[in-house]
Amino acid sequence: MIQLLFTVIFAEMAVIMVLLFKTPLRKLVIMGLDRVKRGRGPFMVKTVAGTVLVVLISSVYSMIKIQKRGIDDGVVNPTDQVLMAKHLLETSLMGFTLFLALMIDRLHHYIRELRLRRKNMEAIKKQNRGFEDGKTGGSAEIKAMEEEMAALGAKLKQLESEIETKTKEAKAAETNAVALRKQSEGFLLEYDRLLEENQNLRNQLQSLDRRLSHSGSKKNT
Repeated sequence: MIQLLFTVIFAEMAVIMVLLFKTPLRKLVIMGLDRVKRGRGPFMVKTVAGTVLVVLISSVYSMIKIQKRGIDDGVVNPTDQVLMAKHLLETSLMGFTLFLALMIDRLHHYIRELRLRRKNMEAIKKQNRGFEDGKTGGSAEIKAMEEEMAALGAKLKQLESEIETKTKEAKAAETNAVALRKQSEGFLLEYDRLLEENQNLRNQLQSLDRRLSHSGSKKNT
């Protein structure tokens, strides 16, 4: 039992030393621990740790009984001393074994967390680089859009000036059209007046012709 505990302790110490330093073996150990923590591995580890803890409690209880027996008897039995020393050694080794196992678990957890954070940092750095590159490209696009907007603004001003000129021309043409319409209305009134005078003159001529013809017929008789 004691030899087995020493072997486990030395193995755990070796695993801790491997995890502390960045070597090719650390990757293998981490992969092994990852596999142990998958599937039924955690259940087996917990079962072994529970068994060791039960044995540890049993040894502590045996130590308390031996110590109590020695106090009651008043004389320390050599056999009890040997058993006391054995239980004390086993208890210390088992406690140290559980402590080292806990250290291995925590080291493995922190190493994995560190790897994940490094990956996240690298991903964030890549995103920042992509954002900066996009920002550089975006500034060129913004400049091109500003130039295009300036060209469109100049074209818009030109169109506004042309529209204003066409509006003035249209207003002038409308004014001319109104004047021509008024002039044509005056011409039509004058034409009507002239037609009326012409008709009056024709009527007067017809009446004169009638008179002349009537007077000529009287002379002949």
